[in-house]
Amino acid sequence: MTNAVEQESIKVIVFQLADKEYAIPVSHVQGIEKLMHITRVPKTPHYVKGVINLRGVVTPIVDLRERFGLPISDHEETTRIIIISLEDMEVGFVVDSANDVLDIPANAIEPQPEVVGSLEEAFISGVAKIDRRLLILLHLEKVLN
Repeated sequence: MTNAVEQESIKVIVFQLADKEYAIPVSHVQGIEKLMHITRVPKTPHYVKGVINLRGVVTPIVDLRERFGLPISDHEETTRIIIISLEDMEVGFVVDSANDVLDIPANAIEPQPEVVGSLEEAFISGVAKIDRRLLILLHLEKVLN
């Protein structure tokens, strides 16, 4: 019986982009780093800022604001790079800030609302309402495609 209880929540990292909070499963997060020097790489999509050398691993960096078509902002003291691991690939996401680690009850996760015409809608796997917060759960495979 204990197994059923354990599977009823998902542990996520919560981060901020513009005025919204997003969440990604902790199981995909390798680390959270302060912003560092990013080396530009020619002929990459506009939202790929370049690469960083993180502990000997060259890691591509994606600016999620640009990926989602949000207004570009200056990087602040709170700006972070969240290192994601997906299918033997490591990628860094530039986010405004990384706020929390939360357990989201599975029954709090709803399918994504129909937001027609929103670029980010393709990247959303669901939304979760926790207390007064609305967390947008990202579909990492689609963000990285």
